[in-house]
Amino acid sequence: MSKVEEFEELRPLLFSIAYRIVGSVGEAEDAVQETWLRFAASATRVASPKAFLSATVTRISIDVLRSARVRREEYVGPWLPEPLLSDPYQDPERSAELADSVSMAALLLLERLSPLERSVFVLREVFAFGFDEIAAAVGRSEAACRQLLVRSRRHMQAGRPRFEADRQERQELAARFFDALKDGDVGGLQNLLAADVQLVGDGGGKAPQLARAVVGAENVARLLAAVHPLMARIDVTFEPHEVNGQPGAVFRDRDGNVLHILALDVLDGQIQTIRLVINPDKLGHLGPVADAWAIDHEVKQARRQMN
Repeated sequence: MSKVEEFEELRPLLFSIAYRIVGSVGEAEDAVQETWLRFAASATRVASPKAFLSATVTRISIDVLRSARVRREEYVGPWLPEPLLSDPYQDPERSAELADSVSMAALLLLERLSPLERSVFVLREVFAFGFDEIAAAVGRSEAACRQLLVRSRRHMQAGRPRFEADRQERQELAARFFDALKDGDVGGLQNLLAADVQLVGDGGGKAPQLARAVVGAENVARLLAAVHPLMARIDVTFEPHEVNGQPGAVFRDRDGNVLHILALDVLDGQIQTIRLVINPDKLGHLGPVADAWAIDHEVKQARRQMN
């Protein structure tokens, strides 16, 4: 195989590693591109392209994450990962681990880890790399990597929910949620929400966003049931779609441009968290982005007309 063929065969894996480390589609794609440039420039034939490329993309992603951490400290409002509608890397033997590790909830838990802990956790727990490969990737001894894994597991387990929902249960509950949302059914929505459910929006100061998280089943249900009919009046539509391996939806304006992404966190038969990614900088990889400010203005006009 040529270098190009070797790289393209491994590109899905490289992107999936990078995305789980940096939490950004654009930055993960940049890390993969930089990995290719280094691979192409290498004068020697590497014994294992997978080991070389995985190590390279990991080191680049660690550097990217360290830089991103500084920017995230100054981020306006809650920070959420860039939504991923489809993970390019598939492994039937690790499908459950892959889906779980890319969820919004898991990526937010990974934010608690140091860049090194996060990288070791991703390579070992998600992709089952050997400790010799991980040590080469992060520039630490195998013993040090084992300690990093122990610490990262401890942090991740402390934040994980006690009960997991199976895939079919999540999909069925999500279908009922979106039916109730279309109907503006406050009671129907409230029945699906956990008592302490949170609605969190990430606009990054670049789109209309909630001043703070909305908490409580009644508050969230009433807000959703009030806003969605207004959005429907101005031809905003949504299509249910898997978001980061979990139930969600893509909302679009009348021209088909992406307005925002909604992701549901389902646990123990109820929706625990609803996350809205509204920041246009985080939506560009999904296609043309709607003018959220203009939509917000139209919604307010529609509300005045109804009153």
